[in-house]
Amino acid sequence: MIVVFILLVAFIIVLRRAGGGSFPWFHFYAKGKEAGFSFKEVNMLRKVAVENRLNNPTSLFWSIKQLDRSIRGMIIRFHAENAMQDEANIYFLSKLFEFRKVVEMNLPKYKIGLKTTRKIPARQHLKVTLPGIGVYFSQVVENQRRYIAVSYPEGPKLPPGFEFKGQRITVYFWRQEDAGYVFESRVLEDFLDRKYPILYISHSDSLIRSQKRRSVRVPLNKPAYLFTLKHINQANEEVETARGLRCRLQDISEDGAALYIGGRAKVGLSVKLQFKLSDSTIIMNGVVKGVNFHQKKNTSVLHIQAIPPSKRMSNRILAYVYNIFGERDNGGRRGQGSVPEGW
Repeated sequence: MIVVFILLVAFIIVLRRAGGGSFPWFHFYAKGKEAGFSFKEVNMLRKVAVENRLNNPTSLFWSIKQLDRSIRGMIIRFHAENAMQDEANIYFLSKLFEFRKVVEMNLPKYKIGLKTTRKIPARQHLKVTLPGIGVYFSQVVENQRRYIAVSYPEGPKLPPGFEFKGQRITVYFWRQEDAGYVFESRVLEDFLDRKYPILYISHSDSLIRSQKRRSVRVPLNKPAYLFTLKHINQANEEVETARGLRCRLQDISEDGAALYIGGRAKVGLSVKLQFKLSDSTIIMNGVVKGVNFHQKKNTSVLHIQAIPPSKRMSNRILAYVYNIFGERDNGGRRGQGSVPEGW
């Protein structure tokens, strides 16, 4: 009992000295345990709280604002010390971003899904399947109480004399920052003769939610270059000096991206993507998992599933995704010099 008491007193002294001040660090460690972090991880978060002089260190377990502030502070510090490329610091930042992801994905918007099609917003992209005919692409024009107005589906040529009205269809869509959804519907009206042809489809209260979001995906309207790989085993993060196929990014996450290209592309293609974020060159390698071809425009949207990038590259991507330095508010540029150059 005496030994245990001495060790407990010593532990308290260490916590107070390491933590600084009289903050109740036992409460901090208890909160960390409740949040599912290991003792080692909580100890690391304590150091971050002290480094960034947080008035309430426990806010790191639930406040995205405090986490972002702390991550930003650590990056600025490492850059000032010319230590951004130190393996220990790269790993440290990657762990912070992992914590950031846990807090982010616990937000209600990722937990609570749609229950009815009446909540689908305008401009939501849809994939419409006609049994025995093919897959078509559309988007929501207007969501009314009695029906959903959608743009006229684009895709394979329809059989002669075909009418959408009365057809049973399967509709799939991906809800931003949420998950994929599938529902059955029926075409109520077909307005092919209008200046802007549309369909009215029926509502459904039986949505199937699947493929829940595993990472945060954000818009990114920037030019990029695409390079084909013979096999994904050729993936690397070396900067390409030769120009690849010009494309334009649509969105990005730590595990993939969507982009526009001219012409068609095949599912299963291994690719390397290269683009700029401020002064940093970002490289992603992955496989094309989906292609949305727009026949009238002769363009395709490629959905790329990336293989895990290096921790250094992942940290840089996540700094943009979580808007740590406000780059997304400034079109992906440096933003008043706040982003450390070339990290």
